[in-house]
Amino acid sequence: MTAAHGGRPDSPTGRHPAERRVLRRAFGTFATGVTVVTVGGEQPHGMTANSFTSVSLDPPLVLVCVDKSTVMHTCLDAAPVFGISVLAAGHAEVARYFADSRRPVGPGEFTGIAAVPGERTGAPMIADALAWFECELWRRYDGGDHTIVVGRLLSYTQPATDQALLFHNGRLGTTGPDREVPT
Repeated sequence: MTAAHGGRPDSPTGRHPAERRVLRRAFGTFATGVTVVTVGGEQPHGMTANSFTSVSLDPPLVLVCVDKSTVMHTCLDAAPVFGISVLAAGHAEVARYFADSRRPVGPGEFTGIAAVPGERTGAPMIADALAWFECELWRRYDGGDHTIVVGRLLSYTQPATDQALLFHNGRLGTTGPDREVPT
């Protein structure tokens, strides 16, 4: 059997790699904010994520989707708490850094990164982020090749008021006051 695009399908998903790229581009038309998810401890780790959203005000819950093949997925299996930093417009290099799988792993990963330990979790929180959320693991749900990680807020802070970093069509961009849609 061959895939619609010719050749053999990607065995885990049954989708041909070209079809996966097209689907990824279609998903990318939805503009999102950009975050860095972090865990602390002896082996701190961070990961850029744009699959973040609020879930509930009562109880206060947020979610992030984490690819099952990543180091962060393994870290979240072991960590009962984690942090999320919502990135500001000036954080494009930070977002790229934590998306690069070639960066160091462990304590050296945060060398040169302006971060402070979260008061409740100890997870590194990115300095000058628009918001910090410290969470304890609340639930995990299977999401295909990702795990949907739901965290219950332990604390939140808004350390900066700036334009937001956005991800759209595979590129980073920013919000701006002149980009607001009139009501």
